[in-house]
Amino acid sequence: MVTLHIDTGIEMRGGQWQALYLLRELRAQGHGARLLAPKGSDLFRAAVAQQLEARPLGRVALLGASTGVDLIHAHDARAHTLALLAGKPVVVSRRVAFPVRRSFASRWKYRRATHFIAVSRFVEQTLIDAGVEAGRISVVYDGVPITPPARVEERSRVLALDSDDPGKGRKIVEQAAALAGVPVAFSRNLSQDLTEAALFIYITELEGLGSAALVAMAHGVPVIASRVGGLPEVVEDGVTGVLTSNEPQAIARQIQRLLADRPLAQRMAARARSRVEKEFSTERMVHDTLRVYERILNCSKPA
Repeated sequence: MVTLHIDTGIEMRGGQWQALYLLRELRAQGHGARLLAPKGSDLFRAAVAQQLEARPLGRVALLGASTGVDLIHAHDARAHTLALLAGKPVVVSRRVAFPVRRSFASRWKYRRATHFIAVSRFVEQTLIDAGVEAGRISVVYDGVPITPPARVEERSRVLALDSDDPGKGRKIVEQAAALAGVPVAFSRNLSQDLTEAALFIYITELEGLGSAALVAMAHGVPVIASRVGGLPEVVEDGVTGVLTSNEPQAIARQIQRLLADRPLAQRMAARARSRVEKEFSTERMVHDTLRVYERILNCSKPA
């Protein structure tokens, strides 16, 4: 099987990490996998550094890179549009939780895609609400690497995601931390900084799934997350973490609670890590994605 992957993002965010994990594992399993991404993007540089097949994104490059491939996987909205130009079966990853646009161009795009991979049940429902048939949608959860669990018993550092997205709730987290009387550190390198964290806070207005929360869970760090979008599919309130409203006072209470009751926080974190190992590993994500590819290709073979 040979697949072409298109991503138009510049920064290394959740979707780009998933594309990189997928490309790496497809190669390891003996499949052909090519990447088209902006030459200056973090994903392009990471793929080249790991000796994956990567080409700078462009219309001419698209025509050349699509030669000999079995299907194209578009990893974001702009990639969705570009992929349709190549005349191959197209799988589209849908990661965002906001409703699908109702414009003519959007309706055309969503009719033309062969299949959609929704990052959560919540996102699947947004596609169904937009008129996409349920049979053209598969839910494939994000996968994250399983790392040695962090020892957080003696730590008090509260960590949150540093993002330029105004919907990620930085001001709310700052207000909550001030009310709780603890400092908060904002990170752009979670894999590194989580090893020094006692608690991770993920506050957002809307979320397709919440891969940052998954990364914290995989590190064995307790998570407080917004009760929005696909996050309740990741964090089971009171079991594998804490879900909260986006009110600073409510978040502050949970910060104080988990910092004061370390045994409770550690029990939640241990259950969260166990759940990630079973349901949100990169191996599980790749396996489920390959099943989607195989289903599409088997359906497209002549009888």
